Amino acid sequence: MKITVQVGIVFALLWIATKMLFFYNGWNVREKLPVLVLLNILGCLLSIAVGLYYFKKNDKEDGNALRDIKNGMTAGVPYTIIVSVFLYFYYEKIDPEYNKGEIANAEMQILNALSTKQGLREIQESNQKYEVMGAKEIYAEMRQGPKNLYNAKFTMTISLLSLLLLATINSILISIIYRRLIFRS
Repeated sequence: MKITVQVGIVFALLWIATKMLFFYNGWNVREKLPVLVLLNILGCLLSIAVGLYYFKKNDKEDGNALRDIKNGMTAGVPYTIIVSVFLYFYYEKIDPEYNKGEIANAEMQILNALSTKQGLREIQESNQKYEVMGAKEIYAEMRQGPKNLYNAKFTMTISLLSLLLLATINSILISIIYRRLIFRS
């Protein structure tokens, strides 16, 4: 197995261990979510940077920029796939209460907005399809948004898309930095 793939897997497992450490220690995930997201971004960046560094250090061929980007992606893509699949299982099996709590909070905010005449009027004015609906009909329609948003499959899909984009951009930038500053030819 290539060193870049191994590094991507190691950094993914480190991030999974961090996420599970937060869960098992009972730290409030809702409050710590920005920290976990930043650690995820850092893990993706470091997997590409470290993987590409070791690859270029041991590489005997004179490569080009596209080859470096491809090798950077071979560290970023395993990281992306492993973390995204883990997120699906985390929110589906390990901590489904997180999504249920977020849905309940969103539904409560919708109910609070619809409970006053002014709030109901503002919602009706904000969207034409709500103009002729009553509060119960609007609530039934609006609560579908959070149910779709806080779904393990949706989270995995968004995670795959965003981490893949991040891995691509990071591979390009790290390849440029390595070629210009560290591994000058």
